[in-house]
Amino acid sequence: MPDLGTAPEPGAVPAAEPAAVPPVGARLDLPEAGLWQRVSPKYVMVEVIGTVIFLVIVCAVAGSLWLLADQVWAAWVGGAVALVTVISLAFEPRRVRSIGYQLRADDLLFRRGIMYQRFVSVPYGRMQLVDITRGPVARLLGLADLKFVTAAASSGVAIPGLAEADADALRDRLVELAESRRAGL
Repeated sequence: MPDLGTAPEPGAVPAAEPAAVPPVGARLDLPEAGLWQRVSPKYVMVEVIGTVIFLVIVCAVAGSLWLLADQVWAAWVGGAVALVTVISLAFEPRRVRSIGYQLRADDLLFRRGIMYQRFVSVPYGRMQLVDITRGPVARLLGLADLKFVTAAASSGVAIPGLAEADADALRDRLVELAESRRAGL
C-alpha cells in the first residue's frame, strides 16, 4: 500500500484535480443571463380560482357518492384529495413567482417550478406559431397566456399570466424576431 505522505514516483502522472462545480442554486439561477421578466401577480388569483373550482367538484362528487350511493370510501378519498388541494393552495403564490422568461440575443429562455425547475430555451428561428389565449377568469383580470410552438413537440412553451398589452407586445416582438432569424435558413 503506498504511503500518502511520500513524494510521487518519478515518471508518474499526477492525478487530475476535480473540476470546481458551482452550487446547484447558482447553476439554476443563471445569473449571467440577465434579469427575469415575471408574470403578473394577479395570475395567483387565476390559479387559486381554478384550484377552488377543482376542490368544489371533487367534494361534490365525493359527497354525492357518499350520501346517495352509501359509499363510505368516497368520503375518505374526497377528504384526502381536499386536504392535498388545500395544502397546494398555500404554495400557489410561490409557484407563480417562480415563472419567468428572458428575451436573450438568440433565444427566449423560460423557467417555472419550485421543486422541479424547468428551463426551456427556444431559439427565435425555430418558432413556428405564437398564439395568445385568454380564459374567462384571466380575461376578467386583464391577463393572457402567450403560447408558442416549434417543430419539436416537446418544446412548446406557454407563458401564463401576462398583462394583455404585454402579451400583445411580446407576441409582435417574437414574430418579428422569428421572421428575421428564419430568413437565413
